[in-house]
Amino acid sequence: MEAPQLPSNLSASPTALPDCCLALSTPLLNHLVSILPKTPDFTLSIGSGSGLLESLITLRYPDVSIEGVEVNSSVNLYIAEESMNIVSGTWDLLSRASQAKAWVFVYPREPKLISKYIETYGGLSGNVEVILWLGPRADWADYESCFRDSTFSELEFPEDVGMAPYEMLVAARRGSGS
Repeated sequence: MEAPQLPSNLSASPTALPDCCLALSTPLLNHLVSILPKTPDFTLSIGSGSGLLESLITLRYPDVSIEGVEVNSSVNLYIAEESMNIVSGTWDLLSRASQAKAWVFVYPREPKLISKYIETYGGLSGNVEVILWLGPRADWADYESCFRDSTFSELEFPEDVGMAPYEMLVAARRGSGS
């Protein structure tokens, strides 16, 4: 299957694109890249969907490696096959998550999946340093306890990073007691 062409017309203003839940902008990509680890370390995008966001980042910033995780391989349109991980069900976890330096959840569907990843692979022996949550401001209240009640309780809420007014980014890092 040939991947659709990546949009080349991202602007400074958040723009809704057909293959991504999140409104995208160049300032948002720049901000995400400032947080994400550089190669040889890598990021897992858990529930990567079409892979548009991930592919735009890796195309523009080749020193950032992002692998996708999805239940169904046919959902992925943009991530290279070798960078795509398939799990067997909605609640199945990818063991490779323990090796990633960052996890990204964009418009996740279920708070319990995030909690399960943190409980299973986010312990003190895990490599993950930061978890990014991107989604609707209205949904954050449903997800906040996943982080506040975990080892990733140090939360940052960056503003003015090129997101639509109804969306937000949360960067969760290990709390000082972790």
